[in-house]
Amino acid sequence: MSAAPLLRATGIEKRFGAVVAASELNLDIAAGEKVSLIGSNGAGKTTFVNMITGYLKPDAGSITLAGRDITRLSPRAITHLGVARSFQIPQLCAELTVLDNMLVANAVDAGALSFWRPARRPQAVARARELLQRFDLADHTGRRVAELPGGVRKLLDIAMALTGSPQLLLLDEPTSGVAAEEKYPLMDRVMRALGEEKMTVLFVEHDMDIVTRYASRVIAFYSGRVIADGAPAATLDEPEVRRYVTGTLR
Repeated sequence: MSAAPLLRATGIEKRFGAVVAASELNLDIAAGEKVSLIGSNGAGKTTFVNMITGYLKPDAGSITLAGRDITRLSPRAITHLGVARSFQIPQLCAELTVLDNMLVANAVDAGALSFWRPARRPQAVARARELLQRFDLADHTGRRVAELPGGVRKLLDIAMALTGSPQLLLLDEPTSGVAAEEKYPLMDRVMRALGEEKMTVLFVEHDMDIVTRYASRVIAFYSGRVIADGAPAATLDEPEVRRYVTGTLR
């Protein structure tokens, strides 16, 4: 008997007026998978991520995490169950140091944001320093975020998402805004760091070279529905994907 999926979406529907953002989505994500979500702008990728994290509620259907229904839970409740997220534009406190940003993230995850002293408890500081080391950010520990280049900010945003040791991590365009020559080194660092956690990763990405290199599975969206789902090479070779996503079929 195969193991139950970590994440299951069943019959998900979402509309914004006449716009169909999700139509009969049925997806299972197994523990440990590295899954890339691809599709043109407006295809439904980010809507799906927002429903997983509780920022949007589906009009119909259900989402379960490790067998628990999270469809109607708040974003905070879903975070506490082990779902974390980084954003296309890093959500950082520019005037704080790298270490203090990590401690704020840890405090938010623990529900202790109102108390700066608990945020600096030894366990939190040790966890923050360990993650910074893993992401090759230890040399930036005392620097203000405002001084950091874009690629380092991206890495910090992802490191912050791991302070609570999530079981599912969602990355929204991790290489967006990063110089072309920095994309592979950045993703190498991320995947190496995440590999130590053995966690499940879903990442939205537009760069097909990044998708092919780092995903074990690719789910392609178009107009709110899944048009292909499988190994990277097979998915990217699907006619609908080539027509509507990569633009290589005329």
